[in-house]
Amino acid sequence: MEHITSLLTEKFGPTGPIIGLLGIALLLVLAVLPALLRKTIDPFDKLRDSKPAAPRGDARSAKDRAQPLRNGGGGDKLEKFSNFLEPKSKEELSESKKWLQKAGYRGANAVRSFHAIQFGLGIGLLVLGLAYIISYNASHDVPMSSTTTILSILIPGAFGYYAPKRWVNQRVAARTAEIQNGFPDALDMLLVCVEAGQSLDQGIIRVSKELASSYPSLSEEFETVAHEIKAGLDKPTVLRAFGERTGVPDVMSFVTVMIQSQQFGTSIAEALRLYAADMRDKRIMRAEEAANKIPTKMTLGTMMFTVPPLLIILVGPSVHDMMENFKAIGI
Repeated sequence: MEHITSLLTEKFGPTGPIIGLLGIALLLVLAVLPALLRKTIDPFDKLRDSKPAAPRGDARSAKDRAQPLRNGGGGDKLEKFSNFLEPKSKEELSESKKWLQKAGYRGANAVRSFHAIQFGLGIGLLVLGLAYIISYNASHDVPMSSTTTILSILIPGAFGYYAPKRWVNQRVAARTAEIQNGFPDALDMLLVCVEAGQSLDQGIIRVSKELASSYPSLSEEFETVAHEIKAGLDKPTVLRAFGERTGVPDVMSFVTVMIQSQQFGTSIAEALRLYAADMRDKRIMRAEEAANKIPTKMTLGTMMFTVPPLLIILVGPSVHDMMENFKAIGI
């Protein structure tokens, strides 16, 4: 053991034993990963796969066999790692799906792909930091200190692990802001369509097409609502899912108004007219609020970049004259 320690110290400097331990730990993690990522085969799936195939001439058996969907998970390479890449509880899995849906990622395997990217970036940047330390110690006479070595390894790994989460949060914020800004215009278009004689379903389809260029996220949400209604889902259920996907309070209030209007038999056009006017007023209020915040935000910048140069211009000559007088007196 002492021979190995001295060899690592000669090769990589004082941090050689630490690098050796980190390398062994990384190898152990890579060796254990296949066992952790291996998905346990369900006995029912094994029993189903072991059933003999139906005769080729039996048309009824061929009809009764389940037909896989075109977008099924048969080609998903991460399916065998689902036990490791997906939350165990249904509540956590549902929350993760809602969170990714708010960012625009609606695939069936979005949660699995997100955790795979998060895990891959964390391990990749961790290995990259370790490689940087090894190359640095090999090319410099003075090796890197222990604290710098640990930070150079852990900081890239932490950045790689939290960067995907940061990216999704930014996507959620941008998408929420876009939906909130475009929702009053969408209500105005929907009101025009309903007053022109179209039904609410036809108006949603038309609005989704009209908003495709200006507000693509909102257009995608309306298109999803239209497809779900065409598929035969209950309209209140579709509207509630629309509000949950967006996460915007204005949209959720609109969903409540539409459901109540449908249940009580009131005029949808009248409800849309009142709610559209309210949304326009709210947008104006948000714009005025943002405008009123500008002077407060500019105060700090003004004090930092305007007051010091002004003081230098006004007080600088007086200070210079005082210094010259002190030199002349001999002080």
